[in-house]
Amino acid sequence: MVSRALARAFDDDPMMRWFFPEDSSREAGLGRYFTTLFTRQYVHHGVCERTDAAAAFWVAPEGQAKAVPDAETVQELQDILGDRAPLFRDAVEAAAEHTPGEAHWYLAVIGADPAARGQGHGSALLRSGLAQADAAGLPVYLESSKPSNLPIYEHFGFTVLGEMQLPGGGPTLWAMRRAPRTPSTG
Repeated sequence: MVSRALARAFDDDPMMRWFFPEDSSREAGLGRYFTTLFTRQYVHHGVCERTDAAAAFWVAPEGQAKAVPDAETVQELQDILGDRAPLFRDAVEAAAEHTPGEAHWYLAVIGADPAARGQGHGSALLRSGLAQADAAGLPVYLESSKPSNLPIYEHFGFTVLGEMQLPGGGPTLWAMRRAPRTPSTG
């Protein structure tokens, strides 16, 4: 359910379209991709929150070192991505260079099935994770390759730290940060 909703949510995402360029196989590839990340990484080292039609994967500071894919996960992702695997590896390495050094919560993935967009599923999951980060007094960091998502994140207090062009002719990736909020800065 989670993987299927995310596969549908990310069908129009520029980075995922770059990794999975074939329209006919994208949803199946994305489903395998998210299933692998969920079962091998996030379920063990992150916080998964979901509704009937959306999911979010958060990684707290203490889980970030462990959330790096192990060799088996990397191999499974390479098998899923096929000839796009080197592009994926280069993109991950490029994004990692921009990861902040400060302790932070990381929003690894959030998405809602397009059939349920506008019903508040994603906003509810975003608010929940932000509340956890705020309770810990920590900022939140994310990357987005979808320009139309930037105003949504800005509405929730994120600011763009910078943008990078992914190597190999990939799409633009925006790094964003949200400072922790206390009841008085709400």
